This record gives sequence, structure tokens and C-alpha cells, in this order.
Amino acid sequence: MTLTQQDIDREIAAERAAYAERRAGGAPVEHHPRRDYAPYRSSALRHPVQPLVAIDVGEDPELVELRSPAFGERDLAAGDDDLTRQHAGEPIGERITVEGRLLDRAGRPVRGQLIEIWQANSAGRYAHRRERHDAPLDPNFSGVGRALTDGGGRYRFTTVRPGPYPWRQHVNAWRPAHIHFSLFGAAFTQRLVTQMYFPGDPLFPHDPILQSVTDDAARRRLVAAYDHSLSVPEFSMGYRWDIVLDGPHATWAGEGR
Repeated sequence: MTLTQQDIDREIAAERAAYAERRAGGAPVEHHPRRDYAPYRSSALRHPVQPLVAIDVGEDPELVELRSPAFGERDLAAGDDDLTRQHAGEPIGERITVEGRLLDRAGRPVRGQLIEIWQANSAGRYAHRRERHDAPLDPNFSGVGRALTDGGGRYRFTTVRPGPYPWRQHVNAWRPAHIHFSLFGAAFTQRLVTQMYFPGDPLFPHDPILQSVTDDAARRRLVAAYDHSLSVPEFSMGYRWDIVLDGPHATWAGEGR
């Protein structure tokens, strides 16, 4: 059976109605999506179906963190946070500035943490050997950046706005424009991977990855806000997006594609 967008839209509507019914019956807010969210077919191939396996680290459970990478200022190079200046030429597309704060559940800044981003170019194509979209590559844009949060938990990236792209889950399936974020806490085991979206995207209702976040408030927290004060005169448009690591207002954890 060939799935159409109409099929997926009906499944999304059914999932949202079921969530509303659960909430009306007193069920807690679902801040994070289920791993087996049916309209997102790829999740059936990605989520674990067996119990997690405990790592044997002897008598000291902290040893697992000693085997993970350590990050610091020495690991970043100048320009890692400016994806428009990593090549000899100018990348094609609308230049944007993305800034925000990394916060804990109490709203306190999380300092000195590594944030990595990756994204498609303005035509909606990733610079990756397994990319199948036939949109043009940009020789002056790799789509990867890194930054450390400062003393106030702030980060800042300069890049180009990514384009939407087809992802072949079903007929006429398109992903909204988004930027992937990877964040490390005090150890590799505290990694959070998520996505940032742009306001007003008409693809939001049709995207099963975004719609797998069934709670409206949690889903809205994944969308950046346009902030004119962050726009650089005659250079870039500005967007603000804060990331909350845990608690009732935590940012959704999920990678998608």
C-alpha cells in the first residue's frame, strides 16, 4: 500500500484526538514523543524494542563517564560558530543569526557546554555522501557548526536558513526547514539531540516527526521566534531559541532526519 499525505494527516489527527482523550481522563502531559509513533514510519525501525542493557563498570558506575569524550575551549576553532565564513566563497541563501540560552529546569544558565548544529543548505540538501535529494550542493556551505555556551548560558550561530526537503516516507512527504542541535552536559551520557524550527512554516501540520510531539505547548517550544534585535543590519535576520534541558518545560529530545 502506498501511503499518501492524506493518510498521514488522518493518522496524525487520530493520534492528537487520542492524546486529548487521555488528558481529559487525567493522564499526564506528554512532553516527549513516543518511540513508536505510528505516523512516523521510520521510528519503527529506529526505536529499541528490547530492554536496555546495563553497562558493566564494576563497582564504580561513574567509570562509564570517564570513558566518554571531554570537551573544552581548546577543541573549538575560530569560525566554528559562523557557517557563512568556513569556506573561501559566500554560501547561497538567506543569512540568519540564531541565538539563545541553555537553561536547566529552574531557568538557571548552563555554562561552558558544547553545542553542535548540522543542517541542510538553502536548497534543502545535506552535504553527506548518503544524501539522495537531487537539489544542488553548495560548495561554500558544509552545514556544520560548534559553539560553547558563555557565562550566561548563551550561544550564537551565524548560518543560512535551510530549505525544506523531501524524505520519501510517503507520497509528497516534505520536512519543514529545521536545524539539528546536539548538546553535551557534564558528560557524554548527558547528550541531548533535538531540532529547531522556523515560525509560520506551512509544513508543520503535515510533518509526522514534529507532530509526534502531541502536546501543543511542548511542540511550540521547538519553534524559534523572530527577534529583530538579533538581526544584523544589512547582513542577517535574527532568531531566538532557548533550550531547556529538563523539567516540565524541557525541550523535546529527538533527532529525526
